[in-house]
Amino acid sequence: MGTWQVREAQRRFGEVLRKARDEGPQIVIRHGEQVAVVLAMEEYRRLKEGEPDFKEFLISGPGLSVLEIERSREPIRPFELPVV
Repeated sequence: MGTWQVREAQRRFGEVLRKARDEGPQIVIRHGEQVAVVLAMEEYRRLKEGEPDFKEFLISGPGLSVLEIERSREPIRPFELPVV
């Protein structure tokens, strides 16, 4: 796994991409902190495989009938805005 300072990664971006494809993930570092990783598309797709998108995630959850929600049957209290 390679590591690159931000400026070096910018200057040699083509090489970063090639190494991500041929050698594996490339880490980008800014001010001594790992801030990003460049992956080959094949690796990214492998990681994402089987993971539902957000819509699928919501649909796969339990139905609302599982929830026991009761609403108060009391009449709504009147509300008056103060006069200024």
